[in-house]
Amino acid sequence: MNKSFSRLTMILIAFFVFSACTQNPGASDQNAAASAVTITYDEVNAAQQAWCDAVVALGQAYTNGEDYKALATDILTEAYEYDNGKVFFKPTLAYGERTFRDTKAGAHSYFVGDNASFPEDKGFALRPWVKSWYDNQGEGNEGIQIHGNLAITMGWVYFEDPNGDVTMVDKTFIFKKGDDGKLRLILHHSSLPFSPAS
Repeated sequence: MNKSFSRLTMILIAFFVFSACTQNPGASDQNAAASAVTITYDEVNAAQQAWCDAVVALGQAYTNGEDYKALATDILTEAYEYDNGKVFFKPTLAYGERTFRDTKAGAHSYFVGDNASFPEDKGFALRPWVKSWYDNQGEGNEGIQIHGNLAITMGWVYFEDPNGDVTMVDKTFIFKKGDDGKLRLILHHSSLPFSPAS
């Protein structure tokens, strides 16, 4: 396996394996159990930026001739709940009868294309994008709601291409924290901003 691809894969997986709040060694078992399932703002913000970084990394892997399809599978496994339960995924450029991607294969196709079952997919992440970041609505963490092991975010994600042009999309994420302590997406809704006719 290409060394740079292997290193990139490990970096991305590390984003989603993190635990932003370290357990206090002196905490009671009850406190430790509660913090294991409750999401923190730091974890949510880190997961959102990790998602942005993963999209950029897919484009880099494609450009460098690395195994971007395998990397996409790794990212979907770590970032989405497909392997453990149901995911509601409405990507930005999906339409018609395949607007909603309720399978891992459908999500994979959206990001990297080359799937005969989704002939309209060109691979959103393969543009490539050179930079991506997010901005939740409101000030500070106002754009994040935390409900125990669930966190909802709403705002915008920005994608910059090699020419410096930036595309902004409206984005709503719902993360679920599993028993393994990892945050995974159970809902991803994305759309281009509405532009009324002048």
